[in-house]
Amino acid sequence: MKTDSPISHVDSAAPAVGLPAAVLPGSPWPRAAGQPRRGRWLWGAGAVMAAAGLLALSVQAQSPKPAAATAAKPALTVTLATPQRTELPLAVPANGSVAAWQEAVVGAETSGLRLAEVRVNVGDRVKRGQVLATFAAALPQADLAQARAAVAEAEATLAEAVANARRARDLAASGALSEQQINQFLTAERTAEARLQAQRALFKTNELRLAQTQVLAPDDGVISARAATVGAVVSPGQELFRLIRQGRLEWRAEVASSELARLQPGMPVRVTPAGGEAVAGRLRMVAPTVDPATRNGLVYVDLLQPGSARAGMFARGEFELGRSPALTLPQTAVLLRDGFSYVFLLGPNNQVRQVKVAVGRRLGDRIEITSGLDAAARVVASGAGFLADGDTVKVVDAPPAVAAAKPAVASPAAK
Repeated sequence: MKTDSPISHVDSAAPAVGLPAAVLPGSPWPRAAGQPRRGRWLWGAGAVMAAAGLLALSVQAQSPKPAAATAAKPALTVTLATPQRTELPLAVPANGSVAAWQEAVVGAETSGLRLAEVRVNVGDRVKRGQVLATFAAALPQADLAQARAAVAEAEATLAEAVANARRARDLAASGALSEQQINQFLTAERTAEARLQAQRALFKTNELRLAQTQVLAPDDGVISARAATVGAVVSPGQELFRLIRQGRLEWRAEVASSELARLQPGMPVRVTPAGGEAVAGRLRMVAPTVDPATRNGLVYVDLLQPGSARAGMFARGEFELGRSPALTLPQTAVLLRDGFSYVFLLGPNNQVRQVKVAVGRRLGDRIEITSGLDAAARVVASGAGFLADGDTVKVVDAPPAVAAAKPAVASPAAK
């Protein structure tokens, strides 16, 4: 007799109403009461897919994030500089022109004579009394000879008149001559003496006219202009030459009226002519008046060694008032944009920040910062012109100065 097992009984029989889901013996999947075998497979596949999704989310959460937090690429490699306290000259700047200290006009003193020779030209240095030009002297020499002969004639006439007057005085007591005759002899003596003096004066005049045929330099100096032409017949007073007396030049600076009170005679001045090297000067005089149109006053500065300066040149200069401390940076660290001065400060993460500053005096490769910068700031010293606000930079050490490694050699012009 065949007996049915419980398992086969359960599989063939209908499930009991109200029984909970159970794992049937010999089956790998849980099954609810009355659930068909195909539904069990679908439920298992969904569970596997859910587990795979949770595993993928876990792996993604544990993996590192992409390069959102990585450092930005530097835009430029730069060197840094910090502001330095330096003693800078305190000066009053001005512009002006170079001119002759005094210019003498050398002209003709005689008339009707031909200019025979010109011995100097523009730029020549001359001494006082040196012959600059000569006129034809034949006519003045003839006049002088005639005057000399007239003097000799007057001297002879005077000698005869003196003798006649002496005899008349001797005969006056004897009554041999009348009073009228005696007065005539005495008058003739005085007349002859006056005529001699007149002839001597004429002789001096002709002698002076002969001397005027030579044009002489009135002082030491440099010929700055020449109008004399050989063969010309000039009139008295006509200009022949111009002479810079003693070769001295001066700088006539135009200074604002508000600065005139700070300037005193004897103050050292440094003048730089256009296209030339700076020369030393000394303040000689401040003009007593100010131009009402420009409100500028003239200041006269003697140039001790003019160097390359020439009369008529434009020149810039500075009146040295002393020295004062200043906060300075290399000029390469200051950038000029839209008429304003800027520097780049190094911030966190090597990012730069553009800051507006005010500048002042300059000396060599240093420039004064008057406002807008702290003394402890770290400033980009090179390459500022290629940076923008917020750029990231790479900082390197500044290269050693070439001048420190090799001593400077003085140029021949400086010796």
